[in-house]
Amino acid sequence: MAKLLSGVRVLDLTNVVAGPLCSYQLAMLGAEILKIEVPKTGDLSRKMGADPELGRHAMGVGFLAMNAGKKSLALNLKTESGRKVFEKLVSTADVILENFRPGAMKRLKLDWEHLHQINPRLIYCAVSGFGQRGPLSQRPTYDQIIQGFSGLMSVTGTAETAPNRAGYVVCDTTAAITAAFAICAALYRRTQSGSGEHIDVSMLDCALTTMAVWPIANYLNAGFDPQPVGNDNPTASPSGTFKTGDGLINIVNNEQKQFEALCGALKASELLDDVRFSRPEMRVKHRAALSKMIEQKLASKSAAHWEIILSEAGVPAGRIYSVPEILDHPQVTQRNILKWFDRTDGVDRKFAVTRTGFRLESEQPDVQLAPPALGEHTHQILRDLGYTDHDIEGLRADGTI
Repeated sequence: MAKLLSGVRVLDLTNVVAGPLCSYQLAMLGAEILKIEVPKTGDLSRKMGADPELGRHAMGVGFLAMNAGKKSLALNLKTESGRKVFEKLVSTADVILENFRPGAMKRLKLDWEHLHQINPRLIYCAVSGFGQRGPLSQRPTYDQIIQGFSGLMSVTGTAETAPNRAGYVVCDTTAAITAAFAICAALYRRTQSGSGEHIDVSMLDCALTTMAVWPIANYLNAGFDPQPVGNDNPTASPSGTFKTGDGLINIVNNEQKQFEALCGALKASELLDDVRFSRPEMRVKHRAALSKMIEQKLASKSAAHWEIILSEAGVPAGRIYSVPEILDHPQVTQRNILKWFDRTDGVDRKFAVTRTGFRLESEQPDVQLAPPALGEHTHQILRDLGYTDHDIEGLRADGTI
């Protein structure tokens, strides 16, 4: 069976996270991704990550994570000949993805208006920190800047420690998934209308959208000013992280029946009889006292023990896992979310990347190509465009490729 995006060609001009992760999602769904990189330097993430040796070989950990399944074309868009090559590619493409600062593509004379004339069916997706318009659109930005702007950091941590950044690049990755979603929607509409589209993805907009439940909704529609409460749920109790006899456990109670089931599993019927805990709003008011009493019960056994007992009782509960622990968990290994490669140019050992967060009945989204060396597919792509070997050598000699 054909993959969901078989036959779709994407010209990917992006760097680092938000753009490359977007095109990686499309690659796993079968799209052909031509990664267009600056000659000699390439994607900035080629130098990034916790292994300096990989960075020295232009195959940094950050690059490996998001660029499998793609072909690399080293092309200088600042030259007239480079722009002509790109325009030829545009005539064959379905999607252009870029994450330059707004206005950069216009300065290169490769903006949406120009490229849309070359290919009216083109879908052009621009990912930026603040979007293509607005008073902050020209500001350079990274994930942590958007975490601060969005209010995310203001509600992360405790009253004593906040503001805290999230433990990973949540705004970059949210923008990446949003961009992939928007591109797929535009591709679908094009099958009906035949027309292209310009998509403007703002990291700040994406972050605010994901915060709609609960911080923004509670503020706009209930007058509740969100505050940092650490691992506690500000609107429910008992709902947060609790100490056990060995390790920490998350417990979430959003319904009365869950609280009753928790009390039953802990053999703590006295909590049900306590007027302080009789209603959800009372449990929130007396959160500290309730949490202390629950932790006294949990102290008799380990988090691993209570995870099983509470889950079997219908209480949402789970241990706090480290990254190595969860990657080794049977739930993860049986879902086959990791894709392993034996080695590739610049990487002399086995390495893994993650697949998509969903499965299909027909197949598991996947990629076959390892992350490419810089310019690895330049010759092949140009030959497919009609350039002769002599033409290609001329482009190489003048620094276009």
